[in-house]
Amino acid sequence: MIRVCKMLPAALLICLVNTSIAQQIKVSSEIQRAFNKIDTAQIKADIAYLADDKLKGRGPGTEGFQMAIDYVTGRLKSLGVKPAGENGAWLQEVKLRKATTGTATAALTTNSTVELKQGTDFNLLPNPSKPEVSLEAPIAFAGYGASEPSLGYDDYAGLDVKGKVVLVVRGAPDKFSSSVMAHTMNPTTILKAAADHGAIGVMICPSDSTSRLGNTRGGQYSVIGKDGSVVISRTFYSDQVKVLGLLSYAVFNGLVNGAGNTISGAVAQMKGGQPSSFPLNGTIKINFTSVYKDIISYNVAGKIEGSDPKLKNEYVVHSAHLDHLGIGRPVEGDSIYNGAHDNASGVASVLAIAGVYHNIKERPKRSILTVLLTGEELGDLGSGYFAAHPTVPVKDIVADVNTDMPTIIAPLLSVTALGAEHSSLAKQVDQAAGYLGLGVEPDPEPRQVRFVRSDQYSFVVNGIPALHIKYGAKTADGKNNLNDYVAKWRAKYYHKPQDDINGIFNFTAGKIYAELNFLIGYLVANDTARPTWNSGDIFATK
Repeated sequence: MIRVCKMLPAALLICLVNTSIAQQIKVSSEIQRAFNKIDTAQIKADIAYLADDKLKGRGPGTEGFQMAIDYVTGRLKSLGVKPAGENGAWLQEVKLRKATTGTATAALTTNSTVELKQGTDFNLLPNPSKPEVSLEAPIAFAGYGASEPSLGYDDYAGLDVKGKVVLVVRGAPDKFSSSVMAHTMNPTTILKAAADHGAIGVMICPSDSTSRLGNTRGGQYSVIGKDGSVVISRTFYSDQVKVLGLLSYAVFNGLVNGAGNTISGAVAQMKGGQPSSFPLNGTIKINFTSVYKDIISYNVAGKIEGSDPKLKNEYVVHSAHLDHLGIGRPVEGDSIYNGAHDNASGVASVLAIAGVYHNIKERPKRSILTVLLTGEELGDLGSGYFAAHPTVPVKDIVADVNTDMPTIIAPLLSVTALGAEHSSLAKQVDQAAGYLGLGVEPDPEPRQVRFVRSDQYSFVVNGIPALHIKYGAKTADGKNNLNDYVAKWRAKYYHKPQDDINGIFNFTAGKIYAELNFLIGYLVANDTARPTWNSGDIFATK
C-alpha cells in the first residue's frame, strides 16, 4: 500500500490512500472531532422550528417564509458564515409570477372543422410572457419530442415542424438511463427541442386510452427578471413557442389513425430506440388568455471563505430548499403543510455542514456557499434563478451538492448519488461514502425521476456539475428493500400536513447525511482540479 498525502493545510485534514482497488480517504482528527460535535438534538430543533405550525408551511412570499429566513440567517451568523447575497446582504430577491389560464378556445380542422371542448378535449397551460395568444398552424407528431443526436436518438430527424404545433407523448427510449430519461421528459427540454426545430406550439398527449386529461387550473409559476422578462420556467422556453397544452387521447388517437398509424405501434417503435414521427392531416387554431399575480420571495446565501489566494474565488455550493407548500387542502383535519422532511431536514443538514466548518480551523482551498432556496416546490425556481444569475460570478461555481428530503426515517447504510454519474463528482462520492462505510448504488427508484425534481438539476442545466444524495436500498436485515419502506412512508407523509415533527425520524441518519455531504464538498473544494463532465456526456454541452 502506498500512502499519498495531498498538499493540504498544516493540520493535514484529509489524506488519500492509493490501493489496487480504489482511492480511499483518511480524515484528520480535527474533522472527526467536528463530526462528533454534530448534535442530533440540534438537527431535531432546526427541523422542529422550521416545521412549526406558526410558520404555516413556509410558502414563498408569506410571513412564515420570512420567519424561516430570519431563523436560518440567525443560525448561519452564529456559525460564523458571512452573507453572500445581493449588495453584501444575505438575500437574493426572486420575483415569482403565478400565471393561470383565463378564457381558452381551440378548433381542429381535418376534413372539417371541429370545436374542441376545454377540460374534455384539451387544456392549456398559461403563458407567463404573453397575456393573449392566438395561433393557427399545421400539426405534426414528434414522438417523445426528444432531440439527442449524440445518444443516437432524434424525434425531429427528417421531420419538418417549422411554424407547426407538435404533438408529443411523455416517455423515453428504454436505452436511456434514468437521469437522461428524466431530463428528456422534462417539459422545458421538450419545449427547447421544439423551438430549436422551428415549432410554435407543443401539445402533450396520452399514449394510454385510460389516461385522463391533465388539469391545469392550479396555475404555473415562473421567475421574472429585473427587466420584466421570464428568465426561469418549467413550462415556458421562449416567445417562439406560444402554446403548451394537453390533448385528450380520443382526439390524439383520431389524428394518428387518420395519418395511417397507431399510437401503440409508434410508442413500441420509440421505446425500442427508433423514432416514429410523421406529419398529421390538419391544422389547429388556439386562442387563450393568461392572468398574472407576482410574488416577491428570496434565496438566502452565505459564504465560508477558502484558504487558497487564488482558488478561494471559486465556489462549491451546498444547497437545500427552504420553502414548502404553505396552507392547502385539509387532510385528516389539518391544512398546514409543515414540510418537516421536505425540506426542513435538508436545511438542517446544510446548517450542520456549516457547523462542521465552524469547528475546524483550516479551510479548504475553495470557498463554500450555503444557499437556501425558494420556489423548489413551484418547479425548482429559486435554484433556477440562482444557478443562472448567482450572487458570485457564474463561471466560478464549480459544483453543487444538494440536499432535499434526505428521508431520515431509517438507518443510512447505502446511498445513491443522483447526477454524479455524469461527472467526476462520482469520485468524491465514492471516497466520502467509503470513509463512512456507506455503499453507493444505482437509483433504486428510477421511475420517480428524482434527478429532475430537485434543485441540483438547475445547476446541471446551467453547466455546473451537481448531485443529490438520496438513500440506497440497503437494510440491516439484509433484505435491502429500504425503498419499499420509504414508498409506504411516502404514501402517508409526502406532501401532506402529516409531514411534521411528530412523524418518523432517525436523527442519526441525518447526522450521517451531513457528514457525507460535507466530505463530498470538502474534497471538491480542496482538489486543485475543477470537476468535469464525463467525455461525451449529455450534459457536457449544456
